Amino acid sequence: MDPSDLQYILALQHVPNLGDASAKKLIRKTGSPQAVFKEKVSGLLKIDGVGKSKLQDLHDPVHLRAAEKEMEFISKNSISCLYYRDENYPERLRHCLDGPILLFQRGKVNLQKKRMISIVGTRQATAHGMAFCEKLVEDLNPLDPIIVSGFAYGIDICAQRAAMKNKLHTVGCLAHGLNQIYPKVHQKYVRQIEENGGFLTDFWSTDAFDRNNFLKRNRIIAGLSEATIVIESAEKGGSLVTADIANSYNREVFAVPGRPRDEQSRGCNMLIKSQQAHVLTEAADLIYMLGWQIESPQKPVQKQLFVELEEEEKMLYGFLKEHGKEQLDLIALNCSIPTFKAATLLLNMELKGVVRPLPGKLFEVV
Repeated sequence: MDPSDLQYILALQHVPNLGDASAKKLIRKTGSPQAVFKEKVSGLLKIDGVGKSKLQDLHDPVHLRAAEKEMEFISKNSISCLYYRDENYPERLRHCLDGPILLFQRGKVNLQKKRMISIVGTRQATAHGMAFCEKLVEDLNPLDPIIVSGFAYGIDICAQRAAMKNKLHTVGCLAHGLNQIYPKVHQKYVRQIEENGGFLTDFWSTDAFDRNNFLKRNRIIAGLSEATIVIESAEKGGSLVTADIANSYNREVFAVPGRPRDEQSRGCNMLIKSQQAHVLTEAADLIYMLGWQIESPQKPVQKQLFVELEEEEKMLYGFLKEHGKEQLDLIALNCSIPTFKAATLLLNMELKGVVRPLPGKLFEVV
């Protein structure tokens, strides 16, 4: 990115009360961030949804000076800048009305990757919730998704640690600039995450640390991924805000059910009861709802000799051997097995090398 372009993008981001949605309107109308600053306020006021209160400080030279100072921090710390009109900007987030016009990135991760899921939850996670999170990420390993979270205590850091344990990339979305780490106790994970993913934020190094930053940060967590998973939440909490934002973006939302009287299950149960989230009891639920399939290897998979199959797996194998390729729903129907369970069994059989997935949720015997 050209330094002069970056300066004007930063300057526009620095204007108080403007916001990302309005900034995008200005850029779309004038053609570029630099053109916005060259345009008279009277001309910009003709743009729908952009009021005088948002533009009253636009031409204050403090914005360009602040941008120049932030550019020094960016350069000194080898931070990548992702502008919402550039190819390297996350594609799903690009389609969010209030997505940041500029993101700051540190680490090594391809944000254009097809499969990305966000996992969020309470900071007061139970042992059961942590175990479920770890098992979920482990079971998703063959599909190689990027695990997105907020790098917070509890479920967030559990998901990101599980991702690294399973050699998956993970992205931490921060509620502050890249000049600091919160919580400080998670500093020990920074280097490992940067080598196996990275960090994203739209906050400057000079932005004050504020509780409201976490709510603003949640739109990035929800916007990056095709699905958001809530693992444990009380009746109120940031995870529910993230789920609400994901729903507003027309993304899939999943919640892990729990016992009605468990404090940290009430939020998830409420999401499910109000039909704001799908029930998630295992990885197969997610795989089925998103229509994910394990990528076929480059070389033909050789069927293992003397593979041990469970009784229900034998039933599925026999059906496919007799009928050839068939859709998941029809396989489940003909074998009298619930679809979600059939998806799990077929995934296990695929890992054993006896079946393979085809486009259109089809399966066939290897």
